[in-house]
Amino acid sequence: MKRLIPAVVAFTLLFCMTACVNTNHQPTDVSQSESGVNENGNSNSVTDDKPSDSVSDTAGNQTESVSSETKESTEEIPEMKMTVQIGTATFTATLEDNIAAREFIEMMKEAPVSIDMSDYSGFEKVGSLGRSLTADNHQTTTNAGDIVLYNGSNIVMFYGSNSWSYTRIGHIDNLTGWEDALGNGSITAVFTVAD
Repeated sequence: MKRLIPAVVAFTLLFCMTACVNTNHQPTDVSQSESGVNENGNSNSVTDDKPSDSVSDTAGNQTESVSSETKESTEEIPEMKMTVQIGTATFTATLEDNIAAREFIEMMKEAPVSIDMSDYSGFEKVGSLGRSLTADNHQTTTNAGDIVLYNGSNIVMFYGSNSWSYTRIGHIDNLTGWEDALGNGSITAVFTVAD
């Protein structure tokens, strides 16, 4: 029985290692690519250093894709901005390009979003949004001025730093007066779409 266990473990490791190996992988010869012939013997013209608009899948079939350069030039996404008013102080924030930020913008377009926020641990203000947004949480180390979504329905504004799993919403553009405006204790923050 003692001899059977090492044999089973060895067989399992061997099976796992062979399953992970890509048997269709063939190194590409640069001279073939430049001469217009790819590893499958098909014609392939190379005209410049820009990424190709088509790629080969593992079977060598050509599939269409759009280079990042083409995406940037055809899908110019305007920078999204919002204002955050705390008492008499007003700040501008640049929003992230994600679903939660877009949903937050839609809320602000309907009406200004007012959130009562309380201090937490001496580095952030947190308050309930009153509804859930689509979260895409990632382990994040925040900095002063970061605005994040926590647990899908809480907005958190930082005047210190913390590491946790958040969905980024935006960041205050100019931190002058930010910590003073957040102050000690509870605040009310009003969020609107910037003009």
